[in-house]
Amino acid sequence: MPAGTLYRGREGMWSWVAHRVTGVLIFFFLLVHVLDTALVRVSPQAYDSVIKTYKTPLVNLMEYGLTAAILFHALNGLRVIAVDFWSKGPKYQKQMLWSVVGVWFVTMALALYPILQHTLLTWFGK
Repeated sequence: MPAGTLYRGREGMWSWVAHRVTGVLIFFFLLVHVLDTALVRVSPQAYDSVIKTYKTPLVNLMEYGLTAAILFHALNGLRVIAVDFWSKGPKYQKQMLWSVVGVWFVTMALALYPILQHTLLTWFGK
């Protein structure tokens, strides 16, 4: 690795990659969301059909993935701000990353049932 590289391919580099990947995924979600919402002006029947597909278990799992991407992107973004603007940020960037991952895992575990409730009830019943 070149001298002076902060991350050297370790945790910081992977958080950098994950931040970009989640950002791209969120962008594509927003693009699809704008397009499907605009569909109501073109063909209300087509819009209703698209909305009907959104009520499937597969799309519900994708919603959970979207929540995971948004939450990680937001938490890691706060970490990046701290690294950039706090004088001790670079020194503690690894600890902050593991804190972000911990908060992310706990929050996603707590969000599992509320988000996937419909799918879980569809698959396993009451």
